[in-house]
Amino acid sequence: MTTLVGLIGDPVSGSLSPRMQNAAFDARGLDWAYVPLRVEHAALGDAVAGLAALGFAGANVTTPHKTSVIPFCHELDESAERAGSVNTLVIRGGHVLGSSTDAEALDEIAALSSAAVIGGGGASSAWVAAIEARGIPARMFARRGAWPPETTDADLVVHATPVKDELLFEPRAGQTLIELAYFPDGRDTAHTAAARTAGATVIDGLEVLVRQGAASFERWTGVPAPLEVMRAAIGP
Repeated sequence: MTTLVGLIGDPVSGSLSPRMQNAAFDARGLDWAYVPLRVEHAALGDAVAGLAALGFAGANVTTPHKTSVIPFCHELDESAERAGSVNTLVIRGGHVLGSSTDAEALDEIAALSSAAVIGGGGASSAWVAAIEARGIPARMFARRGAWPPETTDADLVVHATPVKDELLFEPRAGQTLIELAYFPDGRDTAHTAAARTAGATVIDGLEVLVRQGAASFERWTGVPAPLEVMRAAIGP
């Protein structure tokens, strides 16, 4: 019987995760399938309970449910506790474990002394928590608080809003930009284009997606993720 994994969010139609994860399952010879499931906020608790009742092995959680899903988890692992945010559910015997893999791309950065995180959602919280866990100060900028973002003195800038066509800050040479937003066709967002022009190091949204998706894949399956297959599945 095929093992199912879902993606719960609203919207989910533009996500590349189904293409990426299904390619990964095929590459590892797993009879698994990853399906997008649009879930409105009011139905979130029922949706999580439904995943468990239907025998799903887990799910990814995307906007706008990364923090509101927490009360429907039976347990949070250390990553989710630290982040105050969940993007991965692991379901075993009806038990729902919440985890966070949003900031896995941070492992790509060796040296870091200061960071700015742009955005006010669950992914932003996960990035701030992961950076601070490394003993690095991180400032978070959100429209409901400190705005506009001041990023000039940050070694690392994490852009965690859905804005793709407008510059919210000016990248500079010597910085590293981690961009969470992406276009499905792989073209640059306004921030990645500006960062490349300025001479900054760029980790784009597709690579962030691969890194967090690989960590989710391994939590669900217990099998090493095929990173190159996943990159190829969503590459331009």
